[in-house]
Amino acid sequence: MSETQSNIGLQLVQKMGELTWDRHGPMGVANAKRNLAFRDQGKSLAALRKEQLGEGDTAIVIAAGPSLKRQDPAKTLLERNYKGAIVTTESALLYCLRQGLVPDLTVTLDPHATRIVRWFGDPHLTRESLKADDYFSRQDMDKAFADEMAANQEILSLLNTYGPRIRIALSTSASQAVVDRVLESGMQVYWWNPMFDDPDAPDSITAELQAMNRFPCVNAGGNVGSAAWMMAGEVLGKPKVALTGVDFSYYDETPHRNTQYYKEAVALVGEDNLDQVFIRLFNPHVNAWFYTDPAYMWYRESFLEMARDAEYQTFNCTGGGILFGDAIAVCPLSEFLDKHA
Repeated sequence: MSETQSNIGLQLVQKMGELTWDRHGPMGVANAKRNLAFRDQGKSLAALRKEQLGEGDTAIVIAAGPSLKRQDPAKTLLERNYKGAIVTTESALLYCLRQGLVPDLTVTLDPHATRIVRWFGDPHLTRESLKADDYFSRQDMDKAFADEMAANQEILSLLNTYGPRIRIALSTSASQAVVDRVLESGMQVYWWNPMFDDPDAPDSITAELQAMNRFPCVNAGGNVGSAAWMMAGEVLGKPKVALTGVDFSYYDETPHRNTQYYKEAVALVGEDNLDQVFIRLFNPHVNAWFYTDPAYMWYRESFLEMARDAEYQTFNCTGGGILFGDAIAVCPLSEFLDKHA
């Protein structure tokens, strides 16, 4: 099915801003108000502007899209002895630490009460709680999560070892479980506010939070991958930012069940009508089809808009996915390193 045939999916893309607020907004705001109690256990994100992370003028963003395990960017960076800044999403942290690649900065955003802490290791995880939520086991992600209890113990151990060496851009929207685990592991905290709405609008929630905690507000594009890109360019001031693992989509052969919003899509249109929700796009840079859902499509459109306004160059070295367009150069990671690093 082509992009134009997915009528329901494309209609939902236009409503994703409102739907995302309904799904995450109130939870994120409540978390931000609760996290006021921890504002002194860390620094403001503004302090990162005064720190030199990585040599030179480049940064590599490592996110946890499905291309990550196929392209294995950490292997390339280690082989090339890359010295520039490495910024990871929290979801890519295990992937990096398993290979001995310690990022300069990790970013977290999502306010979910129980899921996001899994990326840091959940000290309270039980087999009973796993039975209640198949979010991780169902998806096409890091195979390290096949044995979820064993993976959790591995993450706990790795982060306890490397935590004090890692800076984290910790969103005030983060859950209590995430904040507790980050502080317990000794990570170096830099607080920031996500933009829930237009800070210049009357009765802005974002402006209210900023006045309350005095932390910088960052347009995160609705997802942690975009937030990591924004941190690399706007906060660290790197004029050349390369993306890896930023797919915003799934490989064409991926079963619908292995997608992030599968259950929501089934609840909306039923198992037999999922093609009305998912959207297929052809990536001419890798000569392959991918498919996406309305949320990821909205992230893509938001990213392209932000990239056009950015004062730094963006290179997509993901090797797949649907993030291509004006203001984004697409090339293999090895080519980016040869030319720019």
